[in-house]
Amino acid sequence: MNCPHTAAAQTDPGAGTVVIDPMVQDLDGETARLRDAGVLARIDLLGVPAWTVTRHAEARQLLLDQRLVKDIDAWGLWQSGVVTRAWPLIGMIDAGRSMFTVDGAEHRRLRTKTSQALTPRRLEAIRPEIEKFTDELLDALDAARGEDGVVDLKSVFAQPLPMKVVGMLMGVDESQHAMLTRQYKAFFSMLTPQEERLALLAELDVFYTDLVREKTARPTDDLTSALILAEEGGEPLTEEEVVGNLKAMVAAGHETTIGLVLNAVRALLSHPDQLRMVLAGEAGWDAVIEETLRWDTPTTHLLMRFATEDITVGDDVIRKGEGVVVSYRAIGRDVGHHGPDADAFDITRPTRNRHMTFGHGPHICPGAALSRVEAGIALPALFTRFPGLRLAVPDEEITKLPVMTQNDMTAFPVLLG
Repeated sequence: MNCPHTAAAQTDPGAGTVVIDPMVQDLDGETARLRDAGVLARIDLLGVPAWTVTRHAEARQLLLDQRLVKDIDAWGLWQSGVVTRAWPLIGMIDAGRSMFTVDGAEHRRLRTKTSQALTPRRLEAIRPEIEKFTDELLDALDAARGEDGVVDLKSVFAQPLPMKVVGMLMGVDESQHAMLTRQYKAFFSMLTPQEERLALLAELDVFYTDLVREKTARPTDDLTSALILAEEGGEPLTEEEVVGNLKAMVAAGHETTIGLVLNAVRALLSHPDQLRMVLAGEAGWDAVIEETLRWDTPTTHLLMRFATEDITVGDDVIRKGEGVVVSYRAIGRDVGHHGPDADAFDITRPTRNRHMTFGHGPHICPGAALSRVEAGIALPALFTRFPGLRLAVPDEEITKLPVMTQNDMTAFPVLLG
């Protein structure tokens, strides 16, 4: 199926190019094709050509390479006008100034206060709140069963939990959580017309600008206030920078955890022998979380870095001005790194912790520890409350959201037992 929204100007994908399916109809097949295409693969993103890296070692190398930058002005197709604001993925690359879109000293300046707010000590301090949210949502899950006993684990549990947590951290009132969930869902969906997607970005800018101005006038004990008051080398963050950080952090802070929780539950329910091992205490929940992160990554493709000069990788050369995507799902199934059975889910795998699903180098995900804490609370609580949890439909009937970057499902119907 072709996506109805394409780039302003398309190019012929050419032989050997892997076309990334915006409808995500065969993610396993696409992952295999990328891996088979080599260390670097030519890909087509809605009519726009790019490179992607598919191997663990080379991805680590490229993520440390200072010749690859986040600055969209280094992208040849953007400079030449081939790619414009009409391209549906542009908002994921050019989303405003934040720690996600700059490099070097400016990146460190914008990232410092966020990292300080998500230290292990701080995360332990909010653990009781996460446990409270989890218990409340498990009660809601129990109450939401239909007459046939079926309930959607995503909409009632896995989706609202990380939004509650990131909302608490950012100081976003709970009355706004449902709105933000809808806005981000529509923004990432490939079914959303580009004009509507750009309008959503503008609405989010207004929402976060109002929040920042409110916290500027009346700061409280939350990350938004900390970012406003932050100074690095005597230079406070601008309003635009705080808004950009918040907009991206809320997106990353809840989307990743939704995928992690749902993918872990799906993996365990389709591998009952491994679920029994965990419930019997023969393997830890940390093993489940790390193997899920490796095997069925919450982020499928991370957009995008740009070469400021030619970069040689094996037999290929990334030319100056070309874009590079990091395909974390293919990297997680690198047989050279994880063994010939890399396509198998195995919580006893020796390399389960040696993945790079949250990135590597300066731009490693600042919320990685938070996502692990949330999943480490949610998963055992879910299976303790509902030990008979099972899928309500055959596994093959569970469909992916039409989102090219996040590995998420439209719904996850279960029977609680």
